[in-house]
Amino acid sequence: MTTVTTSRARTPRALDWRLRFAVLSLIWGFSFLLIKVGTDGYAPFQVTLGRLFFGTAVLAAAMAVKRERLPRGARTWGHLFVAALLLNALPFSLFAYSELTIPSTLAGICNATSPLWGMALSLVALSEDRPSRVRVAGLGIGFLGVLTVLGAWQGFDGLDAQGTAMALLASLSYPIGWIYVRRTLAGTGHSHLSLTGAQLLVATVQLAFVTPLFTAFPTRFPLAPLLAVAALGALGTGLAVLIQYGLVAEVGPTTGQMVTYFIPVIATAAGVTLLGETLTWSTPVGAAIVLAGAALTQARPRRRGREDRARATEAEQVGATGTEPTATASTDATAATAATAAETPSTTTPKDRTPQAPPAPPCTPNPNPSATASPRPLSKL
Repeated sequence: MTTVTTSRARTPRALDWRLRFAVLSLIWGFSFLLIKVGTDGYAPFQVTLGRLFFGTAVLAAAMAVKRERLPRGARTWGHLFVAALLLNALPFSLFAYSELTIPSTLAGICNATSPLWGMALSLVALSEDRPSRVRVAGLGIGFLGVLTVLGAWQGFDGLDAQGTAMALLASLSYPIGWIYVRRTLAGTGHSHLSLTGAQLLVATVQLAFVTPLFTAFPTRFPLAPLLAVAALGALGTGLAVLIQYGLVAEVGPTTGQMVTYFIPVIATAAGVTLLGETLTWSTPVGAAIVLAGAALTQARPRRRGREDRARATEAEQVGATGTEPTATASTDATAATAATAAETPSTTTPKDRTPQAPPAPPCTPNPNPSATASPRPLSKL
């Protein structure tokens, strides 16, 4: 008598989503510290170019492993050119330049205003996105928090207006990019990984043309800033986007975007403890008000299970946060703009999860569902 023994194939368990959520928060929270360290040795455009290069390399490796191809079609690449500018090249460069004159803590808090900008823009650009009184109140509260952070009652004394304006413009660029991606790249049939990888590649090419026009080739390569730039790109723009897409697919966009609210907290803690940046009472108080307002702008009526599943499916679309999450948002992060990011949207079928549109990330997280009720690219940070 023969005994046949069957062994069940064991599939490795993915890390618990809470652990991945914590890792993503730390990566994006420390991004502002890494930018500050990077600009100590290299010009802002050089920091951004290095960041994009290393981020693109990570996504290229992921695409090779999954045998993904770059998208096709001149129209798609034209839209990717604009998305790359709004979600990666422009905000990344603005944040790098802003940190020449403002602390990384302030830059991290300015990044948290992406959901507020997104809410304001959605009132104009997205006619189907009707805000409730709670969300409008959140918008007002959020901008009151911004004024608190900036010390408006003191006449913005001691504040570098140019650097702060650059950081706020960078945060504004994410939701503009998310809305653009939603209108142009959602439903193209390409996977979110393919679109995000292509978007980062285009942004890298953009910076490769711009950087030599405004900066001289470095005569020396200080190690610490170089490592900071490499970590900023490989972790904050590459790995973070991949982690965020996995989170959104597993726990849905609502939970996934919550990382946006941890970024300024971690950025502030890192800047104060590791860089010795000073902190006045108005900074944490104002940051708390900003985050409370941003949270209210995300408030939506409770949806039924079927609609929730549909939104989770949407969140797998394309785009690139990583982000500067985005928060977001943006979120951001955006991803999906993503990613963006970033920030920061996507649509997939529940069965095979093949993305049809964009999610937020990363490159920055898409911390702003109000600007992209469907998945968005991340680009944030």
